[in-house]
Amino acid sequence: MTEIPENHPRYFSLLTRERIVEGVNLGITSMQGLIAQGRGECFDYLLGEKTNAFAEKSETVAAAMLILAEKPIISVNGNTAALIPEQMIRLSGIVGAPLEVNLFHRTDERINRIINHLKDNGATEVLGEKGDEKLPLSHGRGTVDSDGIFSADVVVVPLEDGDRCETLVNMGKKVITIDLNPLSRTSRTATVSIVDNVVRALDGIANAALEMQDWDREQLEKLVESYDNKATLKKSLAAINENLRHMADEVL
Repeated sequence: MTEIPENHPRYFSLLTRERIVEGVNLGITSMQGLIAQGRGECFDYLLGEKTNAFAEKSETVAAAMLILAEKPIISVNGNTAALIPEQMIRLSGIVGAPLEVNLFHRTDERINRIINHLKDNGATEVLGEKGDEKLPLSHGRGTVDSDGIFSADVVVVPLEDGDRCETLVNMGKKVITIDLNPLSRTSRTATVSIVDNVVRALDGIANAALEMQDWDREQLEKLVESYDNKATLKKSLAAINENLRHMADEVL
């Protein structure tokens, strides 16, 4: 990985890019993942490169939903494996949601590399290798484990993934997505859309879950029932518009 000086004004952004490049070099991230990273980085810039209040609310609701779930699962792709393996493993342990590798560009080699990468970072068990069930999708993400995504009631789907998100919702599952693009089909289809950088969001969910461990079921259910995903997306778009106005004022 290229050494980046910590005083560089774009330090964290450049560090994230380097991790994705390293993931490609390790064979766990696809080349297409580089493009997805760039698209997300653009929206993060427009959102102020911070976790906004509406995202904090979504992360708290996501934590409550995972605590309430009977069989939650956290989906892992190449980008998240490269960027946030430790955060996914931590969240998995806190809410009792196993990790399952699920890829659009699926090969047995990539699946095994990501599983081994996660285990190298502390995971004890990772699903995804079996692939003994099919979602009604015509690409690699349709191949899932019967005891993982296929039978889960709550699925965390980090990063943009519109057709799978829609399919899972149509199957009666609750889907928590982390997507910096509030206009994507993923964000508009999911049960809970977290418009935040996945690097920040996973810790946000995990920390909220720790704070709510002593809550009773009625409190958790009330929080989840009060959530309005469309209102969250509207707030995120309003934040982008406001940031653009401020940027324009500074330039003109």
